[in-house]
Amino acid sequence: MTTLTKTRIESIDILRGVVMVIMALDHVRDYFHYGSFFIDPTNLETTTPLLFFTRFFTHFCAPVFVFLSGTSAFLYGANKSKPQLFKFLFTRGIWLIFLEIVVNTFIWTFDVNYSLQLFQVIFAIGFSMVCLSFLIFLPKKVILIIGILLVAGHNSLDGTVMQGQGVSSIIWYFLHQEKALAYGSNYIVFLHYPLIPWIGLMALGYLFGAFYQKDFDAAVRKKWLLSLGAGSIVLFFILRGLNVYGDLVQWTVQDTTTKTILSFFKVTKYPPSLLFICITLGPAMLFLYACENTKNRITNFFLVFGRVPLFYYFLHMIFIHIFAIVGILIFGGNWQDMIITAKGFMGETLKTYGYSLFVVYLVWIGVVLLLYPFCKKYMLYKASHKEKWWLSYL
Repeated sequence: MTTLTKTRIESIDILRGVVMVIMALDHVRDYFHYGSFFIDPTNLETTTPLLFFTRFFTHFCAPVFVFLSGTSAFLYGANKSKPQLFKFLFTRGIWLIFLEIVVNTFIWTFDVNYSLQLFQVIFAIGFSMVCLSFLIFLPKKVILIIGILLVAGHNSLDGTVMQGQGVSSIIWYFLHQEKALAYGSNYIVFLHYPLIPWIGLMALGYLFGAFYQKDFDAAVRKKWLLSLGAGSIVLFFILRGLNVYGDLVQWTVQDTTTKTILSFFKVTKYPPSLLFICITLGPAMLFLYACENTKNRITNFFLVFGRVPLFYYFLHMIFIHIFAIVGILIFGGNWQDMIITAKGFMGETLKTYGYSLFVVYLVWIGVVLLLYPFCKKYMLYKASHKEKWWLSYL
């Protein structure tokens, strides 16, 4: 592999590593911040600027990760036939769906009865990967049109709101409407990541991989990164300013300037609106532009997490959940409250639980530093055992 090829791959892995580290902040907030189980950090009536932008800052994680999953699929298939790439994407997508339902739900809840079934980002990636396995057989222009329609056009469906638990309603919840389905008091299915825009985002990420082909001119690529990044940010401010299309909720003038600013930046993640994607992918493109030829201790640090994302994801959730239990044991309380069941999810057991944002940031830094040696060791193991096919699924 040439130095240029390494640089290309490293810049993508560095960005992925950055968003993985940022992601841990949001998940630590979920399990440690006061009232986090019941209070929306973007609720203008109850939030603070620091809490709001702590949450806003972590918005970059899911869209960048899904987008780069598509890019990685393109790079993986560069030296493979379409049938070979199809087999990998399809089987890995099914594998990720399985991991979401069986492993990830348990890590988030620690409930052996699975009374709270979660469908989150791993599920969205897995399902999108299955869809991408079929899309790759289409001409790239067709994939581009489909991707743009799904990402930019899905907000035209915001007015369609379904109710109940009929088959058509459940299908719609999976596709475009976040929903928690309660079956009595003992079982909840939480459909947290409606799929339509995520599928489109992965398709666009797949096409984006063409910029990182071995023979693609670096100068041309950087021009594209700068144009796409700046253009996405400009589009966000134009559409958000017009306040007509692009997000489920319009911004409004509040009783203070600060709250008005927060309202302006309060964009919808479930499902990710066009504006949400613009304001997250835009800076990501600029980051890739800036770090194209950057290599130092800081980038090497993030590179480790970016090369073992799935391993890091599951490991960091295990550590965060265990530390939350340890915190309850140290400061008093019932550790079993941190076993998140359907009853606990609907009840008020954890209403008074939590710590300050200062503690959240301390725990976040501690978790990331603690995970680093484990991730680095696994990264080196993967690099030295490329003959093991199953490592590509982890």
